[in-house]
Amino acid sequence: MNHSLVQTEGTMMTTTSTRRRVAIPAAAAALALGLAACSDDSGGDDGAAEPSEGQSKLEALQEAGTITVGFAGEAPYSFENDEGELVGASVALQERIWGELGIENVEGVQAEFGQLIQGLNAGRWDVVAAGMSILPERCEQAIFSEPEFQYTTALLVPEGNPDNLSDMQSIAEAQDVQMAAMTGAIEATYAADLGIDAIEVGNPQDGMDAVTGGRADVFALTGISLNWMVDNAGEDPGVEVTDTFVATIDGVEQLGAGGTVFRTEDTELRDAYNEQLAPIVDDEDEYLSVVGDWGFTAGERPAGDFTLTTEDLCAGELG
Repeated sequence: MNHSLVQTEGTMMTTTSTRRRVAIPAAAAALALGLAACSDDSGGDDGAAEPSEGQSKLEALQEAGTITVGFAGEAPYSFENDEGELVGASVALQERIWGELGIENVEGVQAEFGQLIQGLNAGRWDVVAAGMSILPERCEQAIFSEPEFQYTTALLVPEGNPDNLSDMQSIAEAQDVQMAAMTGAIEATYAADLGIDAIEVGNPQDGMDAVTGGRADVFALTGISLNWMVDNAGEDPGVEVTDTFVATIDGVEQLGAGGTVFRTEDTELRDAYNEQLAPIVDDEDEYLSVVGDWGFTAGERPAGDFTLTTEDLCAGELG
């Protein structure tokens, strides 16, 4: 959400998630929303744990038993289900890894994607887990774990794909086609690089609404997110998802991978996280046991032909 924990254009939700999937009671949720609505950049309690003298960040989190994680409401990475539980592949991975590190509770704070790193550096949460692309400009603001997910892009278009769109270049070359992208997402960057004047939306549902409402002809996002949204839309939403593709900018394929984000000074915490992450990503069965329930497949595991490290991605080296 723009500028603060809660914005005029979106909604902030705080959910405590343990491996028992604890939901917020309705009254507590209403109270949390009311308090959030009164907060701004200059006030309110920060959610991140602060170590005492001589204590590491990991030790402070273990002592508290809770880590506060910034999530984006993008299914199937992280989202609130109908029972008010914070669920998704990123949530499952966070629960698994922090649990292995002796931190039982994952308290999720949901905000708009484009404001997650800003909130991290403001001390509102300890880490960000939103399947966030590892990009050079983001690596100047924070540090990333090793890749957790690799992904490709797809397009959400009206049923029948009337403009015959297939990739970012087809949008750039089309006449009178309005694109939508999520604020802060890599697809918005692709659009800017290709000279596409895209409208920006706060979350995936807003992107679908822009297409179904006629304000946009196409919404670009990761294929797994678009397919999940359409598959779980209930009655026929009147849209379809194109085949996924790897975006190409200036002749270079934009291989994408996402990871958990940490404040620059929290290298020790990042390293501890990476130690727990490695055996999960390295073992296909183990990886799918954590994230497979959320539609992720072996194709999303950053392994095999995908050999890029976070260091490579931060340096802009894509192959």
